[in-house]
Order: sequence, then structure tokens, then C-alpha cells
Amino acid sequence: MTARGRELVGIVLAGLIAGAALASVAIAREAHAAPEVAAYGVLFFALYVAAHVVVRRAAPFADGGLLPLAAVLTAFGVTFNYRLDADDGARQALWVVIGVGVLAFVLVALRHDYRVLESYRYLFGVSAIVLLLLPSVPGLGERVNGVRLWVSAGPLQFQPGELAKICLVVFLAGYLREKRESVASGRLKDVGPLLAIWGAAMLVIVQTNDLGSALLVFGIFLAMLYVATGRALWVGLGLGLFLAGAVVLYEAIGRVRERVTIWLEPWTDEKVYCALNGQLEYRQDCGSYQLVKSLYSIANGGFGGTGIGRGTFTSPDGGELIPYLRTDFIYSAIAQEVGLIGAAALLLCSMLFVVRGMRIALAAEDGFSKLLAAGLTFGFALQTFIIVGGVLRVVPLTGITLPFVSYGGTSVVANFVALALLLLVSSRANVPR
Repeated sequence: MTARGRELVGIVLAGLIAGAALASVAIAREAHAAPEVAAYGVLFFALYVAAHVVVRRAAPFADGGLLPLAAVLTAFGVTFNYRLDADDGARQALWVVIGVGVLAFVLVALRHDYRVLESYRYLFGVSAIVLLLLPSVPGLGERVNGVRLWVSAGPLQFQPGELAKICLVVFLAGYLREKRESVASGRLKDVGPLLAIWGAAMLVIVQTNDLGSALLVFGIFLAMLYVATGRALWVGLGLGLFLAGAVVLYEAIGRVRERVTIWLEPWTDEKVYCALNGQLEYRQDCGSYQLVKSLYSIANGGFGGTGIGRGTFTSPDGGELIPYLRTDFIYSAIAQEVGLIGAAALLLCSMLFVVRGMRIALAAEDGFSKLLAAGLTFGFALQTFIIVGGVLRVVPLTGITLPFVSYGGTSVVANFVALALLLLVSSRANVPR
């Protein structure tokens, strides 16, 4: 079977999963599956079949597993966002439609040679800084939960950091491809601009208090530097800089201290000072409230889960048990309703996406393509690890999205752009010689 044939079979399976999951939600809510649910399942399937047709024309030799895996992940996202809030689920479905449209546009626009992006590497580098700086602009930036992530312009609201991540990967891929040997030798003339762009990005992120994105950008920077140079020394130096910076940030920024404290000691037997109300409270009723309730949610799911649509996410008076559930903590909702089995399946899909992305990087023949594929894939992997690890208390909690799953239009669109670039790299690498 050809790659396109495997892709179509995978999309059929993803459509069945989406239809069955949405039907489960409808049955749990209304004791029957309305005809509209079947219509949503058919539309979901038709959307990805349309994407398959575009891939068949614009990237005929692309990997056959990436698009079906993205379809399964978005099926998880649409289902659980709809289960938690019907309106948000409808908006998430609309963003998936827009994301697939953007995927098709990128594939068609760059079908002849995506490597033209390398010619604009410095423009992408500057764009990344500008995008990261936008939330700090008075009148544009909006602070949510203590972090400046969003930009509001009239009815439009988006998260520029998601797009900045892709711009930064394109810049690093182009620059490191050109200066790989001199960067490996440590020549300051060529290392300087690289560190300047990275340092400016890190400063902007810290200024906006978005430490999750700072960790993500730092990780992508280190990974691409290692792939380009092959020198573990750079990784060691980078980790040393990270540890030193972490200590400085811990001492200088109260939010960092709070996050580390919540991570290490989410429960207290005695009441401590609560910054939210200025009174003495148990930490699990104040600073670590979200994390603790999230852990309870995961534990409640057990091995097989409570069933889709049958989890408990609201208190008797109708309040949310876990604030920001659809964005930062959607993994907790998934783990409660589909249990360890379903949550492991979700992570397995993400892992397969990463494996196939790295295989694409290995198969690519030119340096820019290798670095582009490796950077996009590592960014996807690290972002998944940061958010799931934070929810599970493996690492301190940060407020970033789970790729393709969490509620948020900017994140969905950015992930589809990354998917399109991976498909283009894959298609070029697999062209019969």
C-alpha cells in the first residue's frame, strides 16, 4: 500500500474515533445520539479527506502517518472541548477547519520548493521577537492568570507566542545551516548574532512572565544547536546556563518561587500565607488548588476511566473544580473520562508523531530541511512533555497548550503550519531518484 493509501485508511479510522467519541458525549448528556452528532462525524471525516486530496497533489511523497495522527489528536481535542462546553467545542471545531485551510494554503504555496523560506531567515528571526513582544504593548497585551500571553485587537484575540515559535525554528534552521562549521568551532563573529536573537527572545518572554514559553524556546534552541553542530559541549554549556538562569529567576521573580513551591509541596498540614486573598489557607486550597484538583481528577479516572461525558468537573453549585480546564488542564479531563488506557493512547499518538517527524529529519538530504524538521518535531515533543509533565507533577506547572488538543485557535493553526512544513520536507526527501 502506498503512503497516500495508508494515509486515507488512517483518516477513516480517525473519523470513526471522532464519531464514536462525539456520540458518547451526546448519549451521556441526552441519553441518545442526535442526528447532528452523525453530521459532525461526517464533516470531520470530509474535512480530513479534503486535506488528504491537497496532500496528494501538493506533497505526493509525504509521510503517510502524520495527517492521520493529527486527525486523531484533533478528534480528542474537539470531543473533550465539546464535552466540557458545547460552545467552546463548536469554536474549537471551527479553528480546526481554519487550521486545515491554512495547512492546504501552505502546502500549495510552497509546493515547488519550501526552501525559499531560508532566504528570509533574518526576517523570520525579527518577526519572532516582534511577535513575542506584542503582549507587552500597552493597549494590545492582555494579562491572563498573571501572564501576558494574549493580544486583543477588537474582536480578534490570539496568542503570538505560538507563531513566534515557528518563526524562530525557521530562522535557526537557516542560520545554522549556513554557519554550522563556524558555530561548531565557537567563532564569536558567527555565534554572536545567534545568541543575540535567542537572548532577545528570552528577555521578552521573561518580561511577559511567560516562563513556559521561555523553557520551550530554550529547549528548541539547544536541540537545533546540537543537531547542527553534533557537539555535546554546547548542550552542557546550555544546561549550565539554564541552571544558573533558573537560580537567578527563582530569587528575582516571586511567580517562579511560587511555581516551584507548588510543585514540591502542593499539600500542607498547616495553613500558610495565601497571596490570592492575603489570609492563611492550606496551600491545596490556595496556590496549588488547580494542580491538586487536577491530580484528584486523574486518580478518579483509574485504569479504564469513568466514561466520556461522565466525569465530574463542576461542584454542586455549578462552579468549575479545575480552573482553565480546557486549556492548561485538558489532559486531566481526558485521563478522568478515558482512564489510563485512553490517556496512554493519546500520548502514544503524540509519540508516534514525534518518531515520524524525526525520521523525516533523518531522511532529509539538505541541512536546512534536516534542521527545520528536527526543530519543529522537537518543539512538538517538548511542548507535550512540559504541559503533561506539569499536570502530573514531573516538572513545575506552566501554562502552555497541549498540541492539537487544548482549546485555543492560535495553537491549533500554528500546529497545522508545522504539520504542513513537515509534510513538505517529507515529500522532498522521499521523491524517487
